[in-house]
Amino acid sequence: MMGPAHSLSGAAAWLGVGAAAAAAGHAMPWPVLVVGALITAGAALAPDLDHKSATISRAFGPVSKALCEIVDKLSYAVYKATKGPGDPRRTGGHRTLTHTWLWAVLVGAGCSLAAVTGGRWAVLAILFVHLVLAVEGLLWRAARVSSDVLVWLLGATSAWILAGVLDKADHGATWLFDAPGQEYLWLGLPIVLGALVHDIGDALTVSGCPILWPIPLGRKRWYALGPPKAMRFRAGSWVEIKVLMPAFMILGGVGAAAALNVI
Repeated sequence: MMGPAHSLSGAAAWLGVGAAAAAAGHAMPWPVLVVGALITAGAALAPDLDHKSATISRAFGPVSKALCEIVDKLSYAVYKATKGPGDPRRTGGHRTLTHTWLWAVLVGAGCSLAAVTGGRWAVLAILFVHLVLAVEGLLWRAARVSSDVLVWLLGATSAWILAGVLDKADHGATWLFDAPGQEYLWLGLPIVLGALVHDIGDALTVSGCPILWPIPLGRKRWYALGPPKAMRFRAGSWVEIKVLMPAFMILGGVGAAAALNVI
């Protein structure tokens, strides 16, 4: 799928989690619901860090472009080193390492660890990166015609404001993990969810997605999961734009209403 659909699906997924948490008696404070939805919207773009033409490669200028080059080469090297006898030859690393459940869990765990051990500046950095990506995904038309600096300023300002809101008593720093020293441990959860939602979205497209790596399936270790080929669609096609994106908006709205006990 394309960037906007990925971000919408990520936000809708977190709002759905919020609805489920409310139903289970662990309702999210509204700042957690909002911040989590924005982080997930941004994290849903992050697996394309292995693609030099993806939205994330442009999001942070030369830094993200260089990082995409490195991740692409790393992913390709991992693919060549671990591919099974049934896996095809490749010329690049797109839709390999960063499109797996293992990558999603490791990145989310790393961000949780950074948030717990790195203090306020680590939290601000995590929020900044994902809020910039959320702007690029959710407001992609405006972001495309705006200066990168303006998008970065919006991300930095929003990160500062939202971190201040979360720091207030009962506003979310200790949601779900309330033991001393576990503030913001939950920040990794929307990051894992965003990455997995991205992978599931890509699995619906023609190429499929090797979500289960390194678990082998038959002669393939990089088996591209997906529905029957007749049910798949091309990224950016009318199915994505006219069916899935409106559906994500509706589901997100319903999830938000349920999470806030409006319905």
